[in-house]
Amino acid sequence: MLAACAPRPAVKPQAPPAPAAATEPAPLYANYSLHPDYPAFRERMVKQGFDAAALDALFVAVKRDQRVLDAMGRPAEAKPWWQYRKIFVTQERIDIGVKFWNENAALVASAADAYGVDPEMVVAIIGVETKFGAIMGKFPVVSSLATLAFEWPSRATFFRNELEQFLIMCREMGYDPLTPVGSYAGAMGAGQFMPSSYRAYAKDGDADAKVDLWANWPDITSSVANYFKVHGWTRGALVAVPAVLREGQTEPVRASSLTKTTAGALRPAFEFTAGVADTSEALFVVLEQEDGSKVYWIGMNNFWVITRYNRSPLYAMAATELAREIVAARSAAATANTDVAPKE
Repeated sequence: MLAACAPRPAVKPQAPPAPAAATEPAPLYANYSLHPDYPAFRERMVKQGFDAAALDALFVAVKRDQRVLDAMGRPAEAKPWWQYRKIFVTQERIDIGVKFWNENAALVASAADAYGVDPEMVVAIIGVETKFGAIMGKFPVVSSLATLAFEWPSRATFFRNELEQFLIMCREMGYDPLTPVGSYAGAMGAGQFMPSSYRAYAKDGDADAKVDLWANWPDITSSVANYFKVHGWTRGALVAVPAVLREGQTEPVRASSLTKTTAGALRPAFEFTAGVADTSEALFVVLEQEDGSKVYWIGMNNFWVITRYNRSPLYAMAATELAREIVAARSAAATANTDVAPKE
């Protein structure tokens, strides 16, 4: 993929901007270098080759961001489906998605072909995550990760690992750790990669020896496609099919909303297309409607792969529907343009 040959993107994201000033709550610690868990983290990073004095100087500048803790307490995924869908599957996102795809058709096709992924999913994920690069977050990544690493006990281990990965990433890429901004949870760029995912799955799409997920669309599209490939996406395979709970049946008991079984194991409870082989891996999805009723879908392996991006069946369903709507709108627009009679 040659950057010079890539069409101009519909929305051009900017390089990692300087973080916006955070409002100052009454912190428990003046800065995170004073947190009682910081010395152990510093030792951990020193073992990774970091200088202790430089780490101290960095974490003196890193303070608690109450906005992060507040946002973690009200995730969109806690909403019922009918509210969640209104956030991501909108006419505006569909229209921008069609425009983005049309203006970047060669780039999207190249990434999809290189990694064996359906192109509409590459487009839809960028649409769900950042509205095609327009909303990449304004939280200083190091502050978000430190706040969660030191003050969100239920997931402290996860976020301390991500903080470690972020510092290593900055060292590898030559970033000042105080500069990159992202989501309240520390996700970065147009594809919203966490630091560990950035290091593991991000790809240099234009062979310029750098991987920039904020401003470089060949890198962004290649990285999203590679993420899907690594997690087992099958191009052209079903993502999800509608289902109906059979009369007299109740929803099967499962360990979690993402517990996989087989299509055959779900058939006694649900009626769905016979075109799905009984041996296919599958899970059932429950979508709550505004009137209190429920709609069911059977998610196939590709659906489960989407949940590797975000561990929520609502997220996977939103991405699936946005992809479907963008494909339909793009096809309708192309047909309408073909049907226009040429002027004499």
